[in-house]
Amino acid sequence: MPALREAVLNAVVHKDYTIGATIQISVYPDKLLIWNPGELPPNWTVEKLLSKHASIPFNPDVASVFFRAGMIESWGRGIERLLEACQEAHTPAPELRYEHTALWVEFRFLPEHTVSATPKVTGEVTGEVERLVRVLEGPMSRVQIQQALGLRHEDHFRAKYLIPALQSGFVEMTIPDRPKSSRQQYRLTAKAEALRAKLPKEKGV
Repeated sequence: MPALREAVLNAVVHKDYTIGATIQISVYPDKLLIWNPGELPPNWTVEKLLSKHASIPFNPDVASVFFRAGMIESWGRGIERLLEACQEAHTPAPELRYEHTALWVEFRFLPEHTVSATPKVTGEVTGEVERLVRVLEGPMSRVQIQQALGLRHEDHFRAKYLIPALQSGFVEMTIPDRPKSSRQQYRLTAKAEALRAKLPKEKGV
């Protein structure tokens, strides 16, 4: 958690706010990705970012607020603290990848924290997950999906439909960092869209 916290703080401090895209956090069965629209200082590389370097925050005012609030220990140590936190937790160090106007931070989960292998073909998908994939249209709340399926009991819906769909990578949360948010919704993943295209056409659910 301290490493994730540090990664998010760094993303907020160094984001290019002239770009309309938002910071994106994606959670998968085996990893967590943070995508941050912004640029490294001129002539900087990921290697330099990972080594000892001077502090050049993209947004000095934002960095100053975080520093005064005690959320940043000292300028220029964000990546170093992130790596130290992973080492203390005995988890893999994140992989940093710099693309044009964006930085990726990828946290790989330990084997004991990953979701077991998931079904890849239609025949291995449970009937409940298949039904959920059929009815999910755009972001929908838990209540909306349950109503679309015609299910009355929340516990049954979660155990047989929602949780298996999330764990198998067919459905993702719109607010993954706040799973219990009252504004939480769910949407299909690319994997689910591919499955959906293979399903025979049916009338109704």
